[in-house]
Amino acid sequence: MDASVLFAASYSSSGASREITRLAFRDQVRLVISEDVVEEAERNLAAKQPEALEVLRTILNSVPFQTVTPTIEEVQQAAVYTASKDAPIVAAAKKAEADRLVSLDRRHLVGVPEVAEGSGLKIILPQTLLKTIREEGK
Repeated sequence: MDASVLFAASYSSSGASREITRLAFRDQVRLVISEDVVEEAERNLAAKQPEALEVLRTILNSVPFQTVTPTIEEVQQAAVYTASKDAPIVAAAKKAEADRLVSLDRRHLVGVPEVAEGSGLKIILPQTLLKTIREEGK
């Protein structure tokens, strides 16, 4: 999960991003984040929606996230095929052996073939993950 999804989950109580955190709270999906994701979400919320910072803290304290810290070498490898600002997030997802990277970043991650091919990750929107979970649950 990247910072855009964590931001959206904190800001909106009704979107797909928040629903994903609810599913993780109920142990129906495993979510992986890194300290970079948390720091970026905090920074962006403080600048754009400071009233949502308390919700972010609640999410971070209640959802059983797996926190992964990629090495400098792993980040450098990811920077070969992704924007440098996103390399730590992609490297963390790879390190965690995540099935998917959930993001709202259509400019640098979602739908960018070089990043998907280089990382080996399925990079999808939150609503796509929800649809997949519902279809698998049938």
